[in-house]
Amino acid sequence: MEAQAQERKAEMNRELRERLITLKKERNAIILAHYYQRDEIQEVADFRGDSFLLAQKAASTDAEVIVFCGVHFMGESAKILAPNKTVLIPDERAGCPMADMVNVDGLRKMKAKHPNAKVVTYINSSAEIKAETDICCTSSNAVKVINSVDADEIIWVPDKNLGHYVQQHTDKKLIIWEGYCNTHDMLTIKDVIEMRALHPGAEFVVHPECRPEVVAMGDFVGSTTAILDYCKNSTNKKFIVGTEDGTGYQLRLDSPDKEFHFATKFLVCPNMKVNNLKKLVKCLETMQPQIYVPPAIADQARTSLERMLQVK
Repeated sequence: MEAQAQERKAEMNRELRERLITLKKERNAIILAHYYQRDEIQEVADFRGDSFLLAQKAASTDAEVIVFCGVHFMGESAKILAPNKTVLIPDERAGCPMADMVNVDGLRKMKAKHPNAKVVTYINSSAEIKAETDICCTSSNAVKVINSVDADEIIWVPDKNLGHYVQQHTDKKLIIWEGYCNTHDMLTIKDVIEMRALHPGAEFVVHPECRPEVVAMGDFVGSTTAILDYCKNSTNKKFIVGTEDGTGYQLRLDSPDKEFHFATKFLVCPNMKVNNLKKLVKCLETMQPQIYVPPAIADQARTSLERMLQVK
């Protein structure tokens, strides 16, 4: 019975993939997928990446339609950078709790309290917050962005864990907002100790969105892309992974001869996982849901994103 169900699902996925190929040609569409997406999404994506790589791709693509398989703020960023293109997201419920932890009123009050500070906002934020921002960054380029800013004081929004990590790599003073990623913040020292006992010799690679005490345990600390590159190029054969489990798809693809053990079974972002292959096909069929950003907000937010893309 179970075998029949799996066979039916495999057949349905084959049909969905064939339909997707046809729709992409008809719509002149490109599919961008974040590394945290389900395997079935990453398999059919034209381009996989982290927030920074996907923002670059959205800004440069010739496609008329961008299907952004990620969470809502990522679709907003694509729309801001490519305002004349149609940007779709398979499920508009794919939000980001960390992005929701900062609000415009609170940020404006912080800016008024620190008038000489520049605002650097993590890309995991809403368009409205980006519009209040001097320059955006991602975990890939956060330190470079901070050090490029012409100010000694930086208001850092919204991830306190990444902010703590960045503070260790700059002489600038960071005024840190108290937000965090629910998924990465779940990882504890106890989890890492237990996994190291189970997998002796494995290297612990960790994302700086994790708690500072957990990041301090890392054999390697870096963004999603940096972790992928490190594991691919390392001579080590075993890794304990301290980031969202969707990265397992790319890790296994790059290094089928290596072992990857996620530091806890809870490293799953439920918002990233609401997208699936069926919803992806449907959004191209119906051209809904579309991402909309009010022009006035988009114009202000675009400046902060474009400044980020110019940092080398």
